[in-house]
Amino acid sequence: MNTMEREDQKPKKLPAGKRRSINLTDQGLVQISALAAGQPLPMVIQPNYDGVELIAWAVKNRELIEGHLDRDGAVLFRDFGVGSAAEFERLIQTMSGDLLEYRERSSPRRRILGQIYTSTDYPANQPIFPHNENSYAREWPLKIFFFCEIPAESGGETPLADVRKVLQRIPFGIRERFAAKGWMHIRNFGAGLGLDWQAVFQTGDKQEVERYCREAGIDYEWRSHDRLRIRQVRPAITRHPRTGESIWFNHAAFFHISTLDESIRKVLQAEFDEPDLPSNTYYGDGSRIEDEVMEVLRDAYQQELVSFRWMKGDVLMVDNMLAAHARAPFTGERRILVGMTEPFRGDK
Repeated sequence: MNTMEREDQKPKKLPAGKRRSINLTDQGLVQISALAAGQPLPMVIQPNYDGVELIAWAVKNRELIEGHLDRDGAVLFRDFGVGSAAEFERLIQTMSGDLLEYRERSSPRRRILGQIYTSTDYPANQPIFPHNENSYAREWPLKIFFFCEIPAESGGETPLADVRKVLQRIPFGIRERFAAKGWMHIRNFGAGLGLDWQAVFQTGDKQEVERYCREAGIDYEWRSHDRLRIRQVRPAITRHPRTGESIWFNHAAFFHISTLDESIRKVLQAEFDEPDLPSNTYYGDGSRIEDEVMEVLRDAYQQELVSFRWMKGDVLMVDNMLAAHARAPFTGERRILVGMTEPFRGDK
């Protein structure tokens, strides 16, 4: 994984008497640059002057931003002075429309404001593996936004990986196998580990859960003691709706039992038979994914990960289909907020 850091360049003050006459479409108001030579993910946009208001500038330069997002996969807005969850929410709504509710949940989060959530509430000493948000679902957000309200004392980066390049790193034979079979995700609820089905589906009504599963292409099975098992088969490789590029878009490695920390994996395997594990993945026909294949998949992500140090007020805009995101372990307080937009159905 490559870790890149940039020296902050403090924006200059606008010349006296010039502020009102500035044309916000003028790209000279900002500087756009890569994190490092040959490493465009994320592309960084910073103001050249104090007083450049991000929402107003983004409205006038939407096409420019979208172009960088399609090409690079993520854009980092830095030094614009975004200072609150409410301002972050307004920015997202202006740039990308209505925010989405976090549905079919796979991780614990807290709602902060409207549809603004905390990033995954997960032990600080544990990393979170790279993933594209909700790639296991039939519908997912095309865009995901992150806002750094409080950077960690150390660590806590949100590494990114271009999944076009991840796909290229996977050997042809493995790609073909997944292209033909897809991948399967099996989840078991009710064992007292992870989220319960009421939290995942945001309802305690079993009929409502069943209705959602039918509409979302999820097989469900109610078991004794109010337990639930679900199975969903999804494509492993798809095409981006705007760029037309082939992408590696799935949670096959993320949810596989072998990706867990060894100490956690051993406890789960000692307590549960394989079909009853809280979460696991297979080829789409239900056959096991070979250990050596899982190693190849994890390595493909790791080879493409790029990291940057969060700074207070940073806003990261990610094309959720072009770039996977992860989380590094951290110390101290860390508060990264998240909002998602632009729902897209994979079966369209």
